[in-house]
Amino acid sequence: MTAPDAAAGPTARRIVVGAHLRRLREAAGVSREDAGYHVRGSASKISRMELGRVGFKERDISDLLTLYGVVDEAQREPLLTLARDSRSDGWWHRYDDVLESWFGTYVGLEEAATTIRAYEVQFVPGLLQTADYTRGLVLSGLPDVPPPEVDKRVKLRLERQRILDRTPPATYWVVMDEAALRRPVGGRAVMQAQLQHLLDVAERPNITIQVMPLRRGTHTADGGAFSMLRFADPDLPDVVYVEQLVSALYLDKPEHVERYRQAMERLTVAALSPGDTTEFLERLLKS
Repeated sequence: MTAPDAAAGPTARRIVVGAHLRRLREAAGVSREDAGYHVRGSASKISRMELGRVGFKERDISDLLTLYGVVDEAQREPLLTLARDSRSDGWWHRYDDVLESWFGTYVGLEEAATTIRAYEVQFVPGLLQTADYTRGLVLSGLPDVPPPEVDKRVKLRLERQRILDRTPPATYWVVMDEAALRRPVGGRAVMQAQLQHLLDVAERPNITIQVMPLRRGTHTADGGAFSMLRFADPDLPDVVYVEQLVSALYLDKPEHVERYRQAMERLTVAALSPGDTTEFLERLLKS
C-alpha cells in the first residue's frame, strides 16, 4: 500500500483506508453485515467506513484486519498508521457551523484532487464564482441568514478556489449549461463581472470552460450536475460526486465511474469548443 502525500489531507487518507478495507473484505468473502457485527456496529457503519465518510477507531481497524485474515504486522501497520493520520482536521473544519456534514467530505476530496471534471446546470460552479455572485446565491437561497454567516459562506467558497492557484494547481474542466449563464444572480452588474471573470480564468492553462448551448436540446447528462475527481495517489479511486438537496452521493465503484466518464466525454464533444465558448461569453457580456 502506498501512503498518500501529507498534502492530500485527512479526507483523502480516509478514502485510501476505506478502499483498502473494502478490497480486503471482498477478498475474504465477508459481508458488510458480518463485518459490522464484528466491530459492534452495522452494515451501514462498514459502508460509511469504506467510503471514507467517517473517522476510524484504531480498535475497529485492528478487528477488521484480523477478521479479513491480515495478521502480519508488516501488512497491518501501514493501514493502522494511515487511519491514525486521517483523524486530523482540514482547514474547512473552521467552517463547520456553515458547512453541511455531507459537503465537508467533498471539500476534503476537492482539496486532494489533481483533476476535476464537472457538469453544471443551474449556476456558475463554485470554483469559478466571484464573491458577489456567491453572495447573491446565498442571499437568494437563505434569505434569513444573518450577515456574518453570509460573509462566512462566501469566504468558504473563495477559499476552496485556492486549489486552482496552488503549485501545482488542480486541473479543472467544466461544461456549463447555457441556462446557468442566463439565470440572473445578484443583478446586472454582478452578472457582468461574473462573465468577465469566466473570460479571465479561461485563459489559465489549468482551466477549461465549455458551454452547452440551449439549442442543442436534450443530451447525455439530462440527469443533472455532477463532478468527477481524480487523485495523484494510485490507491485513491476516482470519485463521482452528485449533490442532492439535503445529502450527496459519492460513487467510486468502477462501473459507476465509467458511466459518468463516458457521459462527460460525450458532453465535451456536444458542447461548444473552448474557443467558441470564449466568443459566446464575449457576446453574452456585450448583450
